[in-house]
Amino acid sequence: MATKTNAVRLVQQAGLPCQERSYEFDEADLSGTHAAEAIGMPPEQVFKTLVARGEKTGINVFCIPVCCELNLKKAAKAAGDKNMELVAVKELLGLTGYIRGGCSPVGMKKKYPTFFDETCVLWDEIAVSAGARGQQMLVPPEGLAELVSAKLADLTE
Repeated sequence: MATKTNAVRLVQQAGLPCQERSYEFDEADLSGTHAAEAIGMPPEQVFKTLVARGEKTGINVFCIPVCCELNLKKAAKAAGDKNMELVAVKELLGLTGYIRGGCSPVGMKKKYPTFFDETCVLWDEIAVSAGARGQQMLVPPEGLAELVSAKLADLTE
């Protein structure tokens, strides 16, 4: 069993139900669809965490289903900005404390404005990265959104 991550500890300390799922990951395929398949969940129920920079708002965090693409216009609108672009992978660790394939909306270095795709509420629980490659946590979306002060918005193509 993998060690409990900081993200999992934070979720549990907040009193949210949380199930951990570990899986074998491949450096060549860090896709969310691989993670969904590996933990046996539909890709619509597994959410990836993307970090983007707004022209006015700076760094923002977006959680969307792994089977979808982030619509940057919708993301900018949700964040109250005109333009939004994804940050370079090399910036992720410095900004969030997480690496690509292990970026969780919980426990980032700083508290950034966070947005979840509105489809998250269609599920009793969603999977998000537990903060390490090969580790996901299943949590209730409303509780998770409240924990990270996330707003719900239409974010995908």
